[in-house]
Amino acid sequence: MLAARLLRAAPRGFASLHGSARRLRGARVAVVLSGCGVYDGTEIHEASAILVHLSRGGAEVQMYAPDIPQMHVIDHSKGQPAEAESRNVLVESARIARGKITDLAKLSTKDHDAVIFPGGFGAAKNLSTFAVDGKDCKVNGEVERVLKEFHKAGKPIGLCCISPVLAAKVLSGAEVTVGHEEEEGGKWPYAGTAEAIKALGGQHCVKEVTISFPINNQ
Repeated sequence: MLAARLLRAAPRGFASLHGSARRLRGARVAVVLSGCGVYDGTEIHEASAILVHLSRGGAEVQMYAPDIPQMHVIDHSKGQPAEAESRNVLVESARIARGKITDLAKLSTKDHDAVIFPGGFGAAKNLSTFAVDGKDCKVNGEVERVLKEFHKAGKPIGLCCISPVLAAKVLSGAEVTVGHEEEEGGKWPYAGTAEAIKALGGQHCVKEVTISFPINNQ
């Protein structure tokens, strides 16, 4: 399920990422990856869906990832840590980007109209320590810089799946959503994260749809 959570602060003429292809044509969009694989990096289905939508809309996309070690490596066939392995987030993310990827430290807000963070546990393990530390987590310095700079510039920020916790941590009072605050039989797997978002200083918006636009540009 693709669940893009946007902090909408769209500059005039750009409106938002959601809508017709005309709104995307010519838009310069940065996509920030966190590795390759749902349990220790970027959720590949989400990243692919985002890239297809942007491509069909005519956006110009550049992918980025931090040049840092992963928290750990998961054997996805078993769902268990591969104790003897270590991998680099930038190198692994290059798999999704087909090699066309840049160190996140080089991402400049002035070069892009919007930024999107796909989900996957890499957002909670590599881009932050949320998976381990919960509300007391730390966010990677470059990730924090990018979020704050795009927010200050009034440019759209897309946050998918578990990624809204990043904004909740570094943008005080940010309105984000992970869907509902009750799991409802597994329909909303991140429902428990809603309370963590509040504890992080963010505001959680209950949403029925899988794409929503909570607003906060204070």
